[in-house]
Amino acid sequence: MKIKTDGILSFISDGGIAVIAGFQGISKDNRITTLGRGGSDLSAVAVAKFFKTDSCEIYTDVEGVLTTDPSIHKKAKKIDKISYEEMLEMASLGAKVMQPISVQTSMIDDIPIHVRSVFSEKVGTTITSQSKIDYKKVVTGIAYSKNDAKVTLVGVADKPGVAAEIFEPLGKNNINIDMVIQTAASDGKKTDVTFTIKREDLLKTLKLIEKNNQHLNYEKIIRDDKVSKVSIIGAGMVANPGVVHKMFSALGREQINILAISTSEIKISVLVHENMTQKAVKALHKKFELD
Repeated sequence: MKIKTDGILSFISDGGIAVIAGFQGISKDNRITTLGRGGSDLSAVAVAKFFKTDSCEIYTDVEGVLTTDPSIHKKAKKIDKISYEEMLEMASLGAKVMQPISVQTSMIDDIPIHVRSVFSEKVGTTITSQSKIDYKKVVTGIAYSKNDAKVTLVGVADKPGVAAEIFEPLGKNNINIDMVIQTAASDGKKTDVTFTIKREDLLKTLKLIEKNNQHLNYEKIIRDDKVSKVSIIGAGMVANPGVVHKMFSALGREQINILAISTSEIKISVLVHENMTQKAVKALHKKFELD
């Protein structure tokens, strides 16, 4: 990606105010094209990069990045500062204020982003590098998504290469696998494999697995498209042990069953029944002192 700056800079030096259209550009084949979802934010970050500005301001209909979705929990609060890595996790896990590709681009070139409201004079949220943030809280925000589905293959042979047999045809058909759980085989012969996908890919996934049954030789498939993923995100988790216990105890007190777990350095995601999403978000928001 590149922007020809000479003409615009000359125009500005003559007293002009440059208004640059976003969401579109010219492809390598010299054809007009769009930048896809989040293209307007990506355009703004690109302008900040090529004009070497101090930061990039994104104006939207909310006052900044919030600790969680205010439509699901009214006690959500504005985050003053958040790291690129945390924002990238929140965006990819369901937060809709910023698209992941815009955050990733700003992180690569270390371009701070200020997310502000069109309707307010408030400062908003600054997305910047971790080194510029003082982590007073272990968890920065809670994200969730309701477009997941869970698939379990029961009675799969417990032998090397089985996981590859399951996931290779899915990968070739552009189906993204998220959480994966394989239970230990008590008899050393059969095991259960559970994984999550996007809900829109469920039927396609089932057809591919059934087509490949002669290689897998499983007993049955269990599907569940009434699940959601709830995640806690925070760079402060790296230096604070006991976060997993606090998360699970908070969900346990609310009688919320965990169906699957996925972790990274700065996030923990759990799969729960869809009707428990709001309850889970509220419980975790309170547990990690974000209310």
